[in-house]
Amino acid sequence: MILRAAYFLKRALRNMRQSPVLSMASIGTVAVALALLAFFAIAVLNVQQLTASWGENLAIVVYLDDVPDEKIVKGWAKDIGTYPEVASVTFVSRKEAFERFRKRLGDDADLVEGLGPDVLPASLEISLADDWRSESVLTTVVERLRKDHRFDDLQYGQGWLEKLEAFLFLLRVSGSALGGFLVFAALVIVANTIKLTLYARQDELEAMAMVGGTSLFIKLPYLVEGALQGLLGGLAALGLSFLVFQLILQKSLGSMLLITGIDTIHFLPPIWPGLLIIGGGFIGLLGSLFALRKFVRFVAP
Repeated sequence: MILRAAYFLKRALRNMRQSPVLSMASIGTVAVALALLAFFAIAVLNVQQLTASWGENLAIVVYLDDVPDEKIVKGWAKDIGTYPEVASVTFVSRKEAFERFRKRLGDDADLVEGLGPDVLPASLEISLADDWRSESVLTTVVERLRKDHRFDDLQYGQGWLEKLEAFLFLLRVSGSALGGFLVFAALVIVANTIKLTLYARQDELEAMAMVGGTSLFIKLPYLVEGALQGLLGGLAALGLSFLVFQLILQKSLGSMLLITGIDTIHFLPPIWPGLLIIGGGFIGLLGSLFALRKFVRFVAP
């Protein structure tokens, strides 16, 4: 069994060496298709993280351009705290708001060098109770606060959350469509590579069939070749996606999401690299099957 497997692998490697350009085209197409899917997956997973974080921390912020006396502010917070939907009300001074903003900038904190706390307003942060955390309740509380003339500058995250979810849906659809098209292109190229190899060795295949070679014995080297090309493409996609993540995506996504409070940009979950490589092997195997179906039929050995 081991000797037979080694024979099929040797035949597959020989075929790839004899058609290096076509083999590299197959591997490259699989790699690009899967890497593109990986890029979209990274973006979707991190935007999902942001959406989940915002969803768990739905809050209303009342901005105070002119900060009254501490006693008055405490009175306002006490009044809002009587709402049954409200869990807590926190006063954030200009200085605290400035420090938060500077921390979120991380390595880019020098951008606010020379600026003082006066550039940001003070605020009251209103958090909803767990049992009342929903879009309808949030809207109800906002409408009630807007009727109070003391609180005319209100901000809440629901509008941004909806836009973020719409963007997330667009990412999923566009990633799936483009990735699906490239996967189909990879299938076609792998199939054509195997088909050209078969045409070049048609006499050899016919001779093998005449001396008693079974359909499975004849086909297996080409199936191994396609699967091997796909596996190599999957490995290349994993390496490419990790390299681009480290050099480009981590920094660009990090800069985009940093001010939202997400300070860590994640690569693919642990199971995904294995799925990426296995998916490449499956694409290659399927491409080989498409190429082989017009030649000999499978029969029992």
